[in-house]
Amino acid sequence: MRVLPAPVTGARLAEETGVSLRSLYRDIDSLRAAGARIEGERGYGYRLTEDYALPPQTFDRTEIEALALGLAEVAHMGDPQLAEAAASVLAKVTASLPDDRELYLFHAVSRVYRPDRRFPAVDMSVIRSACWNEQALSIRYVDQGDAATQRDIWPLAIVYADRSLAVLAWCCLRKDFRIFRPERMLSIEAGGASFRPRRAAMLRDYLARLSTSGHDAEVQAPTPRS
Repeated sequence: MRVLPAPVTGARLAEETGVSLRSLYRDIDSLRAAGARIEGERGYGYRLTEDYALPPQTFDRTEIEALALGLAEVAHMGDPQLAEAAASVLAKVTASLPDDRELYLFHAVSRVYRPDRRFPAVDMSVIRSACWNEQALSIRYVDQGDAATQRDIWPLAIVYADRSLAVLAWCCLRKDFRIFRPERMLSIEAGGASFRPRRAAMLRDYLARLSTSGHDAEVQAPTPRS
């Protein structure tokens, strides 16, 4: 049985590192935000169990602008799970930056403004998990003619376009590739049959078809409802 080292008090760590106790507590919080697994609490002591912390980052100012802009874009997609993940990534990156670079991040000049973006009512995390796990989804879907049908689909990818979302999938009903709009999905149910390991190859084939047929614009713009 592996014996864990005894916790080290904050006062001792502060003394050995030559910083104030307040600074030590702040540094521990920053390391935890960056992913380090530090057990313990104030008044008891601390123990580093596993070090997953990012090394100090040396992004230049333009790279920091790109990070801030990209994460802000993710946060505005209307997907709560991705928005939470973006905030977590930002906290970890911030904790790994030197003080001067950290100021660049907080005062980034690039901003995201999407006042007219439409958000789907369905839970996008269910679709994303089905893509990851290569499992079929059963959906209730309203087509362009306003007819509701029950579909089993093999979700391949989610495309985040400028004003809409699109799910690229294989439709088991039509026996062909199709683009599904999340805002037209009345319901989704996970736990369908597995189509592993076909997702990567099918997605590659579908993207190639869209590119050669000139239908890639259909992914970028929402299809009007008749």
